[in-house]
Amino acid sequence: MLAIYTLLGLLLALALLYYLFMSSSSQVFGRYYWKKNTQDKVVALTFDDGPNEPFTSEIANILIDNKVKATFFQVGTCVNKYPEVTKRLYGDGHVIGNHSVHHRFSDHLLHPIYIKEIVDNQKIISRVIGVKPALFRSPWLFRQPLLLGSVKRNGLYPISGTFCHPFEVFQPSGTSIAKRTLSKVRPGSIIIFHDGFDARGGNRAETVLAVKLTVQSLIKSGYKFVLINELL
Repeated sequence: MLAIYTLLGLLLALALLYYLFMSSSSQVFGRYYWKKNTQDKVVALTFDDGPNEPFTSEIANILIDNKVKATFFQVGTCVNKYPEVTKRLYGDGHVIGNHSVHHRFSDHLLHPIYIKEIVDNQKIISRVIGVKPALFRSPWLFRQPLLLGSVKRNGLYPISGTFCHPFEVFQPSGTSIAKRTLSKVRPGSIIIFHDGFDARGGNRAETVLAVKLTVQSLIKSGYKFVLINELL
């Protein structure tokens, strides 16, 4: 019986730590925008870990075909690899956000490497599109007080959101990703898809399909797609 209580205590402790440091909605360490309280049928689509070809461009084609604007939180090493894709997204009217240079979890703990990750990616992205990002999303949504303080001192707004599907990283079918996404959408939602994976690329074909199905379904349901700055 003691072992059971110990295990339950450990699980509760892990759940609490996850909520504090990595959940979509935690505001304990400071404001980390994750939705808009509204009755209007508006939703913001966001994409992390890219650019990653050909999948980022395939998503961009879906968005432009449906007259949808989105926010892409991009990794510096990937921007350096595919600068023309980032330029194309910005030219299409999408917003480019800062998602660190290397997307390494260890860089965002207590040591100050994360400051360099933020500042250097500002430089990388601004060199490609001509403007510095105003939005930041930390890898895995990890936050702690020093990190959020550094984000604000660099003139950035921290943006969280709701993950489209808990196992999107493993690429279940696009239909299942879309179905789970649609079940989560509410007026004012910020939805997180991944057009890449931890700055290492990867096949995101099922995510591409999920985006197409999700966009088409939400349009039919009367939703309007907005950019983060329009939403917040």
